[in-house]
Amino acid sequence: MDRREIAALLAYIGRIDPRTIRTDHREAADQLAQWHELLDDVPTATPHGWDALAVARRHVRTSPYPILPADIARPWESYRSDRLARHSDPTPSVDPDDQAAWTAELVGTRRAVATGTAQPAQARGITTGRAEVSPRLEARLREIGSCIPPAARAALVPYRPARAAREAAVAQGRPDALSVRCTWCLAQPGESCRRRRIGPDGGARGTAPCATHPSRLDLATAQQALLTEQPQQPALA
Repeated sequence: MDRREIAALLAYIGRIDPRTIRTDHREAADQLAQWHELLDDVPTATPHGWDALAVARRHVRTSPYPILPADIARPWESYRSDRLARHSDPTPSVDPDDQAAWTAELVGTRRAVATGTAQPAQARGITTGRAEVSPRLEARLREIGSCIPPAARAALVPYRPARAAREAAVAQGRPDALSVRCTWCLAQPGESCRRRRIGPDGGARGTAPCATHPSRLDLATAQQALLTEQPQQPALA
């Protein structure tokens, strides 16, 4: 705010709180100089939510003490900090090899956000969904059957034997035991069965992976048979 804007702000504050009015010409000049010294970098208002008059009015309504320049400067600093905290630097539009122009655009964008002349730029979240899969990728997945190529899957076998055993069982038409919840150890689908470790005092000390429990394999077999069972067609009269 320049001196004329500070004078207008003091006139508004004096209208709603007469305690701040200075009748002596010298005192009024000193008050104007003090407020201008402390609020010269604070705007009267911005397009995005800042209004010094509203801040002053809120202070007069909620505080029993006469307003000081700091009562406007502190909310302004909080306003700036909040906006910068919600801002994520967008990629500058200039040549990235031009370091000076790159830095200048970043600094200019941050200054515009901090002073309330531009809205904070939000970082884009990573989205998922079948709607974003391109037709070309869909065709490729149907061709290979998986997002992992067969050669890469074969190379990963030594590093994930449990997964390889499951895939081999499914390829041979046998049920995948890990596709269902184990009713014995309560392992969730996709998790290996576990056995409890019993301490010398008979209490459980923890769990450790173990072979698939027979009841889980029986449940997976029954589920596979249920899914593959074809409904009987009614005979034609």
